[in-house]
Amino acid sequence: MTDIAGKYTVEPFSASTEKREKFNRLLKKRYASEARFKMWGIAAVSVAVVFLVLLLGSIILQGSSAFVTTKVELEVSLDREIIDPQGTNDPMVIASADYNKILRNAMQSLFPEVESRRERRDMMDLISSGAAFELAAHVRDNPELIGQTIKFDVLTDDLVDMLRKGYIERNVPEEDRKLNDFQIGIFDKLVASGALYGTFNTELLTTGDSREPENAGLWGAVVGSFFTLVVTLGIAFPLGVMAAIYLEEFAPKNRITDMIEVNINNLAAVPSIVFGLLGLAVFLNFFGMPRSAPLVGGLVLALQALPIIIIASRAAIKAVPPSIREAALGMGASPLQTVLHHTLPLSMPGMLTGAILGMAHALGETAPLLMIGMVAFIVDVPGGFTSPATVLPVQIYLWADSPERAFVEKTSAAIMVLLVFLVFMNAIAIYLRKKFERKW
Repeated sequence: MTDIAGKYTVEPFSASTEKREKFNRLLKKRYASEARFKMWGIAAVSVAVVFLVLLLGSIILQGSSAFVTTKVELEVSLDREIIDPQGTNDPMVIASADYNKILRNAMQSLFPEVESRRERRDMMDLISSGAAFELAAHVRDNPELIGQTIKFDVLTDDLVDMLRKGYIERNVPEEDRKLNDFQIGIFDKLVASGALYGTFNTELLTTGDSREPENAGLWGAVVGSFFTLVVTLGIAFPLGVMAAIYLEEFAPKNRITDMIEVNINNLAAVPSIVFGLLGLAVFLNFFGMPRSAPLVGGLVLALQALPIIIIASRAAIKAVPPSIREAALGMGASPLQTVLHHTLPLSMPGMLTGAILGMAHALGETAPLLMIGMVAFIVDVPGGFTSPATVLPVQIYLWADSPERAFVEKTSAAIMVLLVFLVFMNAIAIYLRKKFERKW
C-alpha cells in the first residue's frame, strides 16, 4: 500500500513471506554450492596426498635397503713373500701385490673341504671384485701390518647381498637362480658362523660410480651437482637480479622492452633439451669447453634458470609499495640510490626465494646435461669445475637403466638423496626469506 504522498509502500504479509522464502532457498542453495566446492577441494587435496604418500613410500621401501650392505669377516694372512718380498716398503710394490691370492687363501682356510677348481671359483665369486683393491689400500696405508694375520671385513658380491635381503628366491630351480646350490650352502655356513653380516653402507655415500653394484656410490654425483649449482648460481642470480632491476625501474616502456619481456616469459616455457642443444652448439662446439664438466653444465643450467629468476625478481620488485620510492625520491635520493638502499633490500626475500626455487628446478634437470655429455661413466670424484663429472639426476638415469637387481634399490636411494637435497634447498629459501623480510 502507498500513502497519499506516494512515499511509503506497505506490502501485503503474503508477498513479504514469499520473498523471504525465496531468499532462504537461494541462501541454502549458495551454502550447498559452497559446501560442495569445499568437499571437492578436500577430495582433490586428499587424492594428491595419497599419491604423494604412495610415491614416497614406494621409493623409501625400495631404497632404504640400499643403505645397508653385506660384508664378510676374513682372517687374512698378509704374507710378506707375496706383498713385499724384498722388504722395501715401497708403496708401489705393496699396491701391485697379488691380493686376490691372499683373499683366496683366507677363504680356503674357512672352507678347507673345497678342492675343485670350479668350486673355488664359485666360492671366490661370493666376495666383491673390489675386495682386493680395498685390502691393497689398507695395507698401503698401514705397511706395519705386513707379515701379520689380521681380521679384515670385505664387501660381498651384490648377489650375496640380494640373497641376504631376500630378493633371491631359494626355492626356485637352480638353473633359474644366479647363485647355485653350492654358493648358497657357503652363504649359509658364513651366516651360521657369524662371519657374514649386514652393516651401514658407507660406500654409497663416500665413493664414486662403479660397474659393480656393491662398489657404486653417490659421492661423485653429489660433488658434481655441487660444482654445477655453484656455477649456475654465480651466473644466473646476479644477471637475473640486474636484468629485473633494469626492466622494472629504468627501462623505457616501448616496443623493444615489450618484446624483451615477451621473450623472457617464453624462455621460461622452453623445453629444457633446447638449452642442452644450445650448450652443445655454443659452449662445446664453438668455444671448445671440456665435455662433461660442471662448468659447462652450470652454464647450460644458468641459461635455463635465468628467466625464472628474472620473473620472480620482477614480481618481488613490483611488490614494494610505490610510497617507499616516492619518499626516498622526495628526500633527495637519486633513482639509483632509491633502488640500492630501499627497493632492493625490501625485494631481496622474494628474489632469493625465486633464485633458490630456480636452482632446485635446475638440480632436477637431466635432458640438457645429457646433451653436453654428462651421461658419461665417471668413476673418480671430480676435483674442480673442469673435471669430468656427473650429477644426481644423470646418476639416477644411469642406474635405472642397469639390469642388476642391486641397482634398483640404489636408484631409489639416489632419489631419496636428491629429495633431501631439494628439501634442504627449500629450507634455505624459507630461512633467507624470513631473515631478510621487512615489514612496512
